Amino acid sequence: MKVLVIGGGGREHALSWKIAQSGGVEQVYCTPGNAGMAMEASCIPGDILDPREMASLAETLGVSFTVVGPEAPLVAGVVDEFEARGLPVVGPSQAAAQLEGSKVFAKLFLNECNIPTAPFAVVESVSEIDAHIGRFGFPVALKADGLAAGKGVVIARDEAEAREQARKMLSGQLVGGAGRRLLVERFLRGREVSFIVLSDGERYFEYPATQDHKAAFDNDEGPNTGGMGAYCDDGIVSDDLRRQIVATVVEPALAGMRRRGQVFRGFLYCGLMIGGEGLQVLEFNVRMGDPETQPLMYRLNGDFAGLLHGAARKSLDSTLVGVDRGPTACVVMASQGYPGSYRKGFAIGGLREAEAAGAKVFHAGTQLSRGVPVSAGGRVLGVTARGADLQSALDNAYAAVEKIHFEGARRRGDIGRKGLEREKREKVKVLG
Repeated sequence: MKVLVIGGGGREHALSWKIAQSGGVEQVYCTPGNAGMAMEASCIPGDILDPREMASLAETLGVSFTVVGPEAPLVAGVVDEFEARGLPVVGPSQAAAQLEGSKVFAKLFLNECNIPTAPFAVVESVSEIDAHIGRFGFPVALKADGLAAGKGVVIARDEAEAREQARKMLSGQLVGGAGRRLLVERFLRGREVSFIVLSDGERYFEYPATQDHKAAFDNDEGPNTGGMGAYCDDGIVSDDLRRQIVATVVEPALAGMRRRGQVFRGFLYCGLMIGGEGLQVLEFNVRMGDPETQPLMYRLNGDFAGLLHGAARKSLDSTLVGVDRGPTACVVMASQGYPGSYRKGFAIGGLREAEAAGAKVFHAGTQLSRGVPVSAGGRVLGVTARGADLQSALDNAYAAVEKIHFEGARRRGDIGRKGLEREKREKVKVLG
């Protein structure tokens, strides 16, 4: 079996790494890939936003199926081109990808399916700000309608900040064309959970829940990023909560897309808030999360390529893959200045030492320069490890981080802290 993975970030490195572990996989190709992927697979240059080029590449390589990693090619219609040529592919159609491509579409869909979500208003021009900006109190969430690489959400603390940020979004100053239409949404309090399923349109496989860390700095301070780290353990959601998520969110969403004639096939990412208002959907994504994929792939066992192949052929078999008991954690090493401007091209050292210590270093923003990995993006590496418990997994990941160095490298120091605090609270309850 030959497999093509479209994308070049940490998510795609983790996917290609896990796919290659399946016994029936002969070759993994990646386009465009990165320095880490190039050490483990065949990387081929290409324009991932050109559906015809991607489909032609899959035909030329003779792959058994293709996995589309990032959201932008999905919104551009890459899956439609593959299906028109009869090529097996994992990912939703362009119509179904609107669940991520347009936050307005997603919110209207949530209401249509009676899936719980925060009250909201749609703002399409500066003249409409006055009518909506204070409707839901403060703080308030402002969300760009279009794709913004994880940076399209601003939590405004007061009216002055909300007005300023809304104007910047609508003018294109903050996230370009993605913000020409925005959501004003009531701010929800609680804990965020990432819950992902892989569906063939009817059947689905449930991944373990993960928790991402979006803010740039410790204590959830600073601007939103694409994600500065994530962890995966069984304590994030209870069995009862998992069943509630499936019954309240996953199954109604898949059924709703079928009713629309926009059958959803691929990865459905449910960004959830669990708090005083119960279970609420913050957003849908139509691909695996990044960096959630890294600890997820590190925790799975079994025939992952077979699971994906079944999804691509609309015959998913969820029994092919299992989940290891030990928690996993991923700490992102980023460039100084990210998510703002940053410099590139710094040589990365210590990678072998980090992996010799038991971690897996997934590359995100890297490329090879004269055979040496160098930084080439805002999020550079996702250092991932496991442990007997969450504390051990985090300790192992951070120990590996300390062995890696490149100029300007930075990371959050509190990945997984909320999970550790949750464990302490649960122990107190048991002892009480």
